[in-house]
Parts: sequence; C-alpha cells; structure tokens
Amino acid sequence: MTETPRTPLTLAQVEATARAAHAGQTDKAGRPYAEHLRAVAEGVRERGGDEDQIAAAWLHDAVEDDALSPQWLGEAALSSRTKDIVLAVTKRAGEPPEAYAARILATPGAALVKEADLAHNADPARLAILDEATRMRLTEKYARMRALLGQSDAV
Repeated sequence: MTETPRTPLTLAQVEATARAAHAGQTDKAGRPYAEHLRAVAEGVRERGGDEDQIAAAWLHDAVEDDALSPQWLGEAALSSRTKDIVLAVTKRAGEPPEAYAARILATPGAALVKEADLAHNADPARLAILDEATRMRLTEKYARMRALLGQSDAV
C-alpha cells in the first residue's frame, strides 16, 4: 500500500501553526513572541530567502522552545529542506556554540535563517529595553555567533 502524498502546508498555514504554538509566550523584552517570528520571516524574505527558508523562519524556535515536538516536525507536511533548516537552527542542551554554528553552516539555507534571527535579536531598539547586564551579555553572545557563522557585524 502506497501513501498518498500530502499537500504541503502553505506559508499562511505555517505562520498560523507557529503563532498558535507560541501563543502566550513573550520574548526577553516582554513582547508577544509572534512578533519575533514575523520579524525573522520578513528578514529572510528581505534577504532573498525562498519559501522553504521563510517557513523555517516561522518555525525556527518551535522545537527548541518545546512549542512543537520533533515528532510533529518529522510528520509535518513540509519540505525536507525546511525540516533540515529548523533542526539545524535548533540549539541542543549543552552544545558548544562552535558545534551549533558548524551545523548551521553545513545545512543548505540555514545560515540565512540564523542571520535574520540574529539581526532581530540584536536589534538595538529591542536590546535597549533590557537591563544593562542582560543587554551586554546578549550583545556579546550574538556578536560571537555572527563571527562563528562568518557574518558581518552589521545588524
């Protein structure tokens, strides 16, 4: 018995899924988490990303934040490329930043998604809301990851 191919999720369906999965969550500045997801997806689009990358941008934190399970991702009607990108940008507990960056660089399309994520995370307007110690810690963390990925320091 062969499986009938499923119709892939549209970007609108991926967005709705991501928004629902992260409903009620806020970012470090207390803003609705969906704003970050939208900004990363738009950042990917503005950088010339394709539909697989934009879908991955909407879902980039879903597995890491336990908003969606790895099983859900594995079974979702998404391209294997989108799934690979989501898994590449999903941080693993105890993983050194160098290994994380290497996995991103080894996965086609993932560096662009991470670039858009870092650009939004490091946005001075977002960081300005945080206390100075947190702002400094995050600024250094994001700059180090950009360096490991070979990305310019420009946000």
